[in-house]
Amino acid sequence: MSVEVKNLSKIYGTQYAVHDVSFTVKQGQILGFLGPNGAGKSTTMKIATCYLPPSAGTIVVHGHDVVQNPMAVRRMVGYLPEHNPLYLDMYVHEYLHFVASVYGLKNRLAKARVQEMVELCGLTREQGKKIGALSKGYRQRVGLAQALVHDPQVLILDEPTTGLDPNQIVEIRTLIKHIGQDKTVIFSTHIMQEVAAICDRVVIINRGKLVADSDVSALQAGNSHQKVTLVEFEQPVETEVLQLVPGVIRVALAQGFTYRVTSEYDTDIRSNVFRIAAERNWPLVGLRQEENSLEKIFQELTK
Repeated sequence: MSVEVKNLSKIYGTQYAVHDVSFTVKQGQILGFLGPNGAGKSTTMKIATCYLPPSAGTIVVHGHDVVQNPMAVRRMVGYLPEHNPLYLDMYVHEYLHFVASVYGLKNRLAKARVQEMVELCGLTREQGKKIGALSKGYRQRVGLAQALVHDPQVLILDEPTTGLDPNQIVEIRTLIKHIGQDKTVIFSTHIMQEVAAICDRVVIINRGKLVADSDVSALQAGNSHQKVTLVEFEQPVETEVLQLVPGVIRVALAQGFTYRVTSEYDTDIRSNVFRIAAERNWPLVGLRQEENSLEKIFQELTK
């Protein structure tokens, strides 16, 4: 395993920030690490990057324990915190050389890695500028470049697209997906479209506890044994009649003359709804299945 989190807990006084969390991430996977504000995501990431010690449990990165061998872990991990800390008075190229030197890269190797990161992160035209003069999107690119300059095996990103405009989000998302082709990537986000677009797996925590650990497709398909069909009419109808359709569990008014009909997952109610509408002369406007979206699943797991 590339990263193994086992029975991890972090306690402040009597308050659990993280409580007995376990999951693993394989080499080359992109993991979406999700949860509401205050769920314990940043705390877990800070422990994995050796910024905080755990109260209990372990995190092992490529065979190295974060407590027993933190320097080896730091060499293998690239980290972009939520609030991207940069030296705003330094030039982009200068700053990346400085970071490379901190990781022990020298001379030609340092120069080659910095140039490679400048090109990879789309900073070629900005490398001669001071970081303080860059837009937030380009500052995020600099943050990614510094996290990658020492060629880590694991990349940990804490909400890397927060505050970016839609175009910048797409650019950073594309860059993360490209990086994830040969590195293990763990990143937290509140944007479910990012998870669906680039993640292989999802881990969701709530109030410090693990509530989901699954492939993205499996989470969407297998989270519920029920499905919802949105049925729209031209006029109000008797919900009691719809309730009698075989397989229907409950009927609720969504808005206007649209009804949310919850049924058993393996039951197709459409033909029976058509038949009843025709028998009772209820003009049927629309009939569609509601998608089991990641947003909905996230809300169900963290409410």
